[in-house]
Amino acid sequence: MKKIFLSAITVIGYCLLVIFSSSCEGGDLYSVNAPDWISAMADSIANANKGGGEDEIEGLEEDVYTVGATDYSSGWWAQFSKYYQIPEGQKWVTQFNLNINPSASNTYKNFALIITNDEDRGAGNYKEYGAIRYDNQPSGNSEWGDYIDRSLVQSTLTFGSDTDSGIENLGGKVTLTVDRTDGGLLVSMTNGTVTKIYKQTTPLVNLNADQSNTTIRCFLVPEGSYISFLGSTIEPIGGFTSKEDKQPLSMTLNSVPKKVLLGTAFEDAFANVTATVQFEQGVSMEVKASELTLQAIPDMNSLGTKTLVAAYGKTFKGEGAAAPVIGSAQFEVVDKLYTSIGATDNSTPFWGAHSDNIKVGPKETFVSSFTNYTNGQNNWNNFCVVLCRADNSEYAVVRADNYGWGDGYGACTLSGGQADWGAWLKAMDGAKVTTYVTNNGDGTADVKAVMLGNDGNTYIQEYKGINTIDPNDFYFRFTVDGSHIEYDTVIGEENNTSPFWGAHSEMINVPVGKTYSIRFRNFTNGQNNWNNFCVVLTREDNSEYAVVRADNYGWGDSYGACTLSGGQADWGAWLKAMDEALVTVSVTNNGGKADVKCVMLGNDGVTYKQDYIGISPTDGDNLFFRLTVDGCHMVFE
Repeated sequence: MKKIFLSAITVIGYCLLVIFSSSCEGGDLYSVNAPDWISAMADSIANANKGGGEDEIEGLEEDVYTVGATDYSSGWWAQFSKYYQIPEGQKWVTQFNLNINPSASNTYKNFALIITNDEDRGAGNYKEYGAIRYDNQPSGNSEWGDYIDRSLVQSTLTFGSDTDSGIENLGGKVTLTVDRTDGGLLVSMTNGTVTKIYKQTTPLVNLNADQSNTTIRCFLVPEGSYISFLGSTIEPIGGFTSKEDKQPLSMTLNSVPKKVLLGTAFEDAFANVTATVQFEQGVSMEVKASELTLQAIPDMNSLGTKTLVAAYGKTFKGEGAAAPVIGSAQFEVVDKLYTSIGATDNSTPFWGAHSDNIKVGPKETFVSSFTNYTNGQNNWNNFCVVLCRADNSEYAVVRADNYGWGDGYGACTLSGGQADWGAWLKAMDGAKVTTYVTNNGDGTADVKAVMLGNDGNTYIQEYKGINTIDPNDFYFRFTVDGSHIEYDTVIGEENNTSPFWGAHSEMINVPVGKTYSIRFRNFTNGQNNWNNFCVVLTREDNSEYAVVRADNYGWGDSYGACTLSGGQADWGAWLKAMDEALVTVSVTNNGGKADVKCVMLGNDGVTYKQDYIGISPTDGDNLFFRLTVDGCHMVFE
């Protein structure tokens, strides 16, 4: 659909109107190599589905709505069905059309059933039994959760890896049953061709805070697919949805960029904007920018805070609505997107601009990332690292080009020094730089700079053994000289649409007895506590020890042994504060055990902490970490 841009007057008029008025085994993919009960159940369900009518399931009521983007773009944990509550001793049956992307190449691009206690997602007492996904991959992650026993799963279609063929066989009309009538838990998923069953004969542990309440709550989550609900035997929270058309009631804008660079075309700036439109009967739908009428008020031609106003004028079925709905969000037009040290035209003289001081504790290495820009006149027209005390008195200053000074400089050993300084200087304009500042804890410090030049070559400069250091009063900062640096290393989509595991930082090796720290700005979509950074502890081959989140939660073989501290008193305030929070993550290798500490300076000025102490076992000689995202992004400093 062609995008239409209204005049400011028209949009404001709309506002006033609204306000005031392994590959599949063998040649037979579907043979059941399983106990007799699953064979019998699969046959029974398949026979019941042959007619294809919803009336064949007793008590099935019309419940017609769609979950997931119909262009298959929904990431994991981005779209949710309604809540369905199943009391002890009762059964829930639902039918829906599962729409699989014809170009999908991963077996997990289908849907998962999430089984929880009787709480809303994000509530303080919310707890999960676990998740059961439609695909079956015994060596993968097709079921998870502390209360799901994977050995109780049987399926007529088994995949050996994420990339096996056969995902298209999961599509079509699916009947899902969650049955608690026999005292345990029976979950079946079938489209008449592929059947997956989870059969637990023991009673569920009651995870509800009120132990007299034995009800569980279920919902569905698609990934890279979408679900068209048809009916349900249990009325969901919010009620059934009829097939009748529905008028729009309200709209919320998503993925509006916080900052737009001056001169960016309107269409480019807001191409990823979507809207969640709420319709009658509690139905919602995700709408793309191309179907919205958008306007920036007052304009995008000057710096400052602006308002993006959007109008949507269709019913749930795409007919003309009785009245449009309006949504708005603020953004800022800026002349630079990232924090920079020094003027962007490289006119800042020596010592003319400085970053803030960063403390480095004994046996700690602080890792920083930035892009270096130079006027190209001299080797010294690049970044400098200043080693100092809290009062700014200096230990030493070292440059990018094999030179330095200060009381502690004379004792250091230099390595680096380029074979062709002319080529190096040209390559430093736009070079991606990673610096490592180490407090050895014995009165000495090391500085290492790894510079990936614009010519694709990597240049290294080191200063080892800088002395006269007080290990308990050691800081560093950056300064410039006819140059500037920009903190523009970004992990994740800047509109916070990256799904869980959708983007990763580089891995950092942590030697035994050392602590490595990194700092970044965390940005979040603000939907859930877990829509923030995650720290992944691994071996060099990427096999994991543990994954820990910003919000007092984690998993992995080595996670259970750790002690958690932190956990905020007000999670709602914390989540709001995490958007643009300045975060320092420190990973310590204790040889066989690892610690992760997170210090988060929120946008409210409050410092929040989260620690995971004693993650074990780990191999002290093979400990690495990286960061990943979930509905968030990070800008490294």
